[in-house]
Order: sequence, then structure tokens, then C-alpha cells
Amino acid sequence: MGFEFITKLPTPGEIREQYPLPLELAEVKKKRDQEIAKVFTGESDKFLLIIGPCSADNEDAVCDYANRLARVQEQVADKIIIIPRVYTNKPRTTGEGYKGMLHQPDPEKKPNMLEGILAIRHMHMRVLRETGMTTADEMLYPENLRYLSDMMSYIAVGARSVENQYHRLVSSGCDVPVGMKNPTSGDLSVMLNSVYAAQHSHDFIFRGWEVKSAGNPLTHTILRGAVNKHGQCIPNYHFEDLELLYQLYTERGNLQHPACIVDTNHSNSNKRYMEQIRISKEVLHSRRHASEIRSFVKGLMIESYIEPGAQKIGEGCYGKSITDPCLGWEDSQRLIYEIAEGLV
Repeated sequence: MGFEFITKLPTPGEIREQYPLPLELAEVKKKRDQEIAKVFTGESDKFLLIIGPCSADNEDAVCDYANRLARVQEQVADKIIIIPRVYTNKPRTTGEGYKGMLHQPDPEKKPNMLEGILAIRHMHMRVLRETGMTTADEMLYPENLRYLSDMMSYIAVGARSVENQYHRLVSSGCDVPVGMKNPTSGDLSVMLNSVYAAQHSHDFIFRGWEVKSAGNPLTHTILRGAVNKHGQCIPNYHFEDLELLYQLYTERGNLQHPACIVDTNHSNSNKRYMEQIRISKEVLHSRRHASEIRSFVKGLMIESYIEPGAQKIGEGCYGKSITDPCLGWEDSQRLIYEIAEGLV
């Protein structure tokens, strides 16, 4: 076979036993999960902000950023629930480039998955311990879910993974909201089929076991823009796009808790990171324009870090993205306050 078996990795159970989540933090997560779930069920009208770096590449910078978010969260708690993006797995279009802290705890060194597993668990736990905020991460490798699932309150399935059956089935066993992004083609039916699959129970193989999932009623959609056959970005955050997705939910009639998060970066901004500010405000305007859109669009996903823009690996600027460019802290803080003021 064309594989070199390098290291047998410990199971999630072994890692959790070695690095357990303290009971007081487990209680914080329980309360946060309940609060966030109520947004998706319609019991709460608070607005979600899933915000943070494109990739969580440096623990100190990520925790510095998260602590800044926590101070802002206190000021907007009556209207907004902030979920820090702590993304430790990065899908790469060609398979090349930085794949996240799971692969490379130090972006300037060779991959080491065992050290990566320990590093991402430590970082997620540190964010929770220091800020009281549970986190969001992307489900890139479904089998790795349980290394972090006792600390996360939100999971995203990316545009390149959303058509994969294994991602859909594992999502059906998650007990927190899972956002399904539209595929890069922009096909909304693919995204909705993924939501349907994840909201239902399934029998499948997971980490060497035959398992049966309960179905996840909190699975929902994320609009992140599309790319056409000419490689041009096609945004899908406008009022007409939101209205269309709401109508498709309504026509199906078999999906629980219709809900949408708008990703303000990626193909919606054509990775022009400053456009996230304008896009956020347009989405808020759409929510004010129609009551059904206000109840349907539950929040925004924003890429933000301490320093604006992006840098190459090795340039050494603290708190600056080494993958996609992000809003800087000053713009991010101002935007959060403006979002809070713009909510009705």
C-alpha cells in the first residue's frame, strides 16, 4: 500500500482521560449550549456572532483575541451571543499549504499529529477557562470530533465537505448546532439535503464501532457565496438570496427549525476582508426589511483577528492571519457594537 504508518494516535477517550475538562467548565458549556440552542429553536431572539481568525495558528494570540472578545461580549450580552472561532483544521483546495494546528502545532515545523491533538485540546480549553466562552471549529475530519466536542458549542461543515456522507452522518450525532455551508458550486439543494440527512437518525461505522445517531435538529444552513465555472465569485447574502433559501425551506416542509447563518467572507466577499463590514450591515438591513428573514437569519460568521490582513508563514507578526486575510481588532470591535445597535 502507498501509506507509511507513522504514529498510532490515542483515542479521544484516552486524550480526555489524560487532559480532562474540569467540572466547572463542563457546567459553563452546558449553560452556553442551552443558550445557543434557544436561538435556533426560536425561544431566544439573540443574534449569533461566530467570529475569529481564519485559522487558529498561535495559542497566545488566539487567547489574547478571545479575551478581547469576552470583554466586548459583556457589553452586548443583551442582544448578541459571541462564539469564538478557534479553527484548528483547514481544508486546502489543492492539498498544499498550512492545514491547521492539528497538523502543525508550529507552522514553521513539520507536521506532528500527536502534538497537534494535544495542542488543539489545550488551546480550546484555555479559551474556555479564560473567557467563559465555548468555541466553534470546523469538522474537517469527522473521526476527530470527540477530541474537542466536550468544549465546542458550534460546528461548521465546509463547502468541500458538505456533500460527503460521513460528515452528514457524524453531524447527525452531534448535540450542538452544526452549520452546513453551501458547496462551492452554490447549489442550495445540496446544502438542504445535507441538513435533512443530519437531522435524522442513522446507523453507520464510527471509530471502529457500529453506532446509531439520534439526529440533530439544530443542523442548519450557512451561506458562504459560490464560484461559477469561470472562477468568478457569486455572492449569496443579498435579500433575494435569503428570501429564496427561506422559500426552499418552506417548500420542503420537512426540516426542523429553519435557520441560516451568513458567512461574510470567502466567496461572499471574494476574500476582500474589509467588505465583511458592509456585508454584515446589508444582512442586518435585510432582517429589518422582512419579519420572516429576521427570524430566519440567526447570525453572522466573520473572520477577524488582532491585526488586519494576512501574512506569509514565518513573517512573525503577532495576531495576524497566516491563511485568509481577516479584519483587525479595531474594526472588529467597532463592527460588533454597530451590529448590536442595528438589531431590532
